[in-house]
Amino acid sequence: MPEVELNGDGRQLLDQLFDKWSLLVLAALCDRPRRFNELRQHVPAVTPKSLTACLRRLERNGMVERAVVSTEPVAIEYRITSLGRTLRPPVRAVLEWAVEHLDAVEAARCHYDERRMEK
Repeated sequence: MPEVELNGDGRQLLDQLFDKWSLLVLAALCDRPRRFNELRQHVPAVTPKSLTACLRRLERNGMVERAVVSTEPVAIEYRITSLGRTLRPPVRAVLEWAVEHLDAVEAARCHYDERRMEK
């Protein structure tokens, strides 16, 4: 794999895209626009405060847009942008990798913990 150098801005962007919730939120929005509570149901462990902060970071980075839906009452909907949509293949790949390799990662964690306990 060729070496890729990132400056501080690039590292900051990766920190924001690969934080605790962003991948799951982006994956949910790739399927279709969703309202805040729909996103909370799709990512049930996220707190409202964390989801709000995540959506704001994604919106600031141009991955997500916030749209007012003229319904009664007025609602807010979050949609992935065309820039955010370009992340769909790598996001899906990372999520699929996590599912596919979770057992191996768990085994590695157990092995590591056992070695640490022996010392």
